[in-house]
Amino acid sequence: MTDNMQTTYKRIAVKVGSNVLTRADGTLDVTRVSAIVDEIAALRSKGVEVVLISSGAVASGRSELRGLVTKNLDTVGQRQLFSAVGQAKLINRYYELFREHNIPVGQVLTMKESFATRRLYLNQRNCIMVMLENGVLPIVNENDTVSVTELMFTDNDELSGMIASMVDAQALIILSNIDGVYNGVPGSEGVEVIRRVEPGRELADYIQATKSSFGRGGMMTKCNIARKVAEEGIAVYIANGRREGILTSLVTAPDSVVCTCFEPSAGSVSPIKKWIAHSTGFVKGTIFLNEKAVAAVCGDKAVSILPVGVVRAEGTFYRDDLVQVAGPDGSMLGVGRVACDSDEVNELAGKHGCKPVVHYDYLYLE
Repeated sequence: MTDNMQTTYKRIAVKVGSNVLTRADGTLDVTRVSAIVDEIAALRSKGVEVVLISSGAVASGRSELRGLVTKNLDTVGQRQLFSAVGQAKLINRYYELFREHNIPVGQVLTMKESFATRRLYLNQRNCIMVMLENGVLPIVNENDTVSVTELMFTDNDELSGMIASMVDAQALIILSNIDGVYNGVPGSEGVEVIRRVEPGRELADYIQATKSSFGRGGMMTKCNIARKVAEEGIAVYIANGRREGILTSLVTAPDSVVCTCFEPSAGSVSPIKKWIAHSTGFVKGTIFLNEKAVAAVCGDKAVSILPVGVVRAEGTFYRDDLVQVAGPDGSMLGVGRVACDSDEVNELAGKHGCKPVVHYDYLYLE
């Protein structure tokens, strides 16, 4: 990056996938890690704040224990073992490489449960923001040593979207081992990268439902996360992390890079709605609306969900829990934080003159 080059963003989240950081045999590619560190250091020297969401712990552990592990282990046991050993090795590698640029780093190990309540969410956010304010580079990863249940993140793509939203990043850069989303099977005649995805554009017909060699997610996951984050006003790029200078190019001249950009929606989303948007996995029940209420909630004007528009509630939930909001046919409309428990919702359903069941300020519509 030259001294006179201008940066497009002041704060970004960068997710580096397993297939960027690993060799063909699944071990850590130290040369690639070093190159990414150099690019992040260059961006930091230009005043760009970076939050790094890094895979690679399991690969680091696999490298360290190659030939030494002989006991029979199931998939969960392997992941726990490799992660426990690899987290220490990976963060130490980052520590040493960033220290060459005089950049202090801090590790943030998280779990999906850490996003389940507003209090836990804010505690995590405050930690990362304090690090940024004091010039420390946050390096975030899922704690695979204990996250071994159905409450694991889909992969670090999902985690990166939640982190980008949490820290109010201007852009999320997802580095994979391909150039972006293709309009067909990559390598086929006439197939090329979709350069821009406007709000509301559907990509499902183009995406191959396959997962990467060492990651847990695939392009469908990336696109679903990218769309949700872009709807919150954050630009999202899916790009090839093995291309030299990819990060600096995306931040200084994104139009010059072959990648897929999900254009951010206009307007802003409140911090609490951002949290709700990424908390669909923690809903405690469902509130069903009648057709008139659906039309009002999904209309152009901001409206709260009143009891008169509620048909019924399912599940057991309490005040301030998160619930799904559905139409009379069960189609999901969004997620909201309720102002009363499930028994009270059913008691008030269909009645006029009552306070909102879900206030608009605490309602996120898909």
